[in-house]
Amino acid sequence: MKTRKVGEVMTSEVIGARRETPFKDVARLLDRHRISGLPVVDADDKVVGVISETDLVRRQAAQAEGDQGRRFPLSALRRRVRRRAAEAHATTAGQLMSTPAITVHPEQRVADAARVMERHHIERLPVVDEEDRLIGIATRRDLLRVFLRTDEEIRQEIIDEILTRAMCLPPHTVIVSVRDGVATLEGRLEHRGDIPLVVRLVWKVDGVVGVMSGLTFRIDDTHPPETHPSRRIAHHWLPER
Repeated sequence: MKTRKVGEVMTSEVIGARRETPFKDVARLLDRHRISGLPVVDADDKVVGVISETDLVRRQAAQAEGDQGRRFPLSALRRRVRRRAAEAHATTAGQLMSTPAITVHPEQRVADAARVMERHHIERLPVVDEEDRLIGIATRRDLLRVFLRTDEEIRQEIIDEILTRAMCLPPHTVIVSVRDGVATLEGRLEHRGDIPLVVRLVWKVDGVVGVMSGLTFRIDDTHPPETHPSRRIAHHWLPER
């Protein structure tokens, strides 16, 4: 079954920064290219961190707190400012970036990359090669492209890749219809145990947002065959002569 990979949807032209890129230049890059974040790389193009609009705003907020803190006693200043002093005085991308950078490889599945984004609450993932060098960027918008497939494209993949190739079912054994990404399966399979397998495989098809199963079966292979007690009479049950 063909599954979309990160390398197929990522953006290859990446806007990045170096550790020494000044704060204002980072802000200009974000504004000029209308992006909300960018990776920070070292001299070998290896990703060392990620900087976002949130990092810039946090720096400005920390600086503002430092300015207000001067009006308070030293004890209050220590409580409110000390832990954010580094942010307030950050002037380069290397000082502002979030580390370590969370990255993905181009051969990873789009679904796996989406889970990483959701787990870490991030909007973008730098894509790196085997040597951890930056080769692209994958954003939430990039990953959502898999859901722009037409219903007919999804339906045809279910028939060709799952029912015919993976399950080796004769044509028209299962009738497939797809509407708004929801796949409906109707038909009769030979074994009951194949039904959950088909449903799981259909769920993995890129663009599928739901599966409705109306599948039935001829043989229930999910339970062992019934065993009947032997009708033979043990010899010691026989009366003695």
